[in-house]
Amino acid sequence: METRVGSWNFQLASVLAITIACVFLSTSAHAQVGSGAKVQMQEMDKRELQLSDLSKGNPGRTDPRRAQAIKDQVNEDFHRILKLHNEIVRVIAANDPIQYQFITDAMSEINKRAVRLQATLALGIRERLEPNQDHTSDVPDVQIKDRLVKLCRKIELFINNPIIDVPGTVNAQQLESARRDLQSVIELSGALKKDADRQRKLH
Repeated sequence: METRVGSWNFQLASVLAITIACVFLSTSAHAQVGSGAKVQMQEMDKRELQLSDLSKGNPGRTDPRRAQAIKDQVNEDFHRILKLHNEIVRVIAANDPIQYQFITDAMSEINKRAVRLQATLALGIRERLEPNQDHTSDVPDVQIKDRLVKLCRKIELFINNPIIDVPGTVNAQQLESARRDLQSVIELSGALKKDADRQRKLH
């Protein structure tokens, strides 16, 4: 279940491909699956301009430093989420009593970075996925661990989605899965942070 952080080498082309794929599939009613839907690598230089000024609304301007900053931030967010994922896996496998402060801190950081990835890679969705849960003062450790397992699984599904893992992949179904898995990571980490906060204050 543990994912090797060192093997993840996220390139700027991947960031561009994901963002372009999101725009392409959101605006085209006839998106094709297969080789015809692949983003051509020779178009990356031209489309890099679109990404670098995406948030500024200036698609005609080139800002290499901004593009590099986006790449660096995405790299950092992916690597940190993966590192925390692996730490959580080890905690679950050890079967020791839960350290609520660790869970609170880890969930806060995963949530923050997942939200930022969602915005940077244009992977937002409009509806909530996880039902609202009552956060009572008594949440069994086994329930928290079960939800941590679910969170780790969602992180793995998102990271291993071809839209994320293979630069240039354009597939409507995979894109929707990436959106929903990332949203689940955001909502699960937020809910777990609240539960861990409550338990930390009680102990």
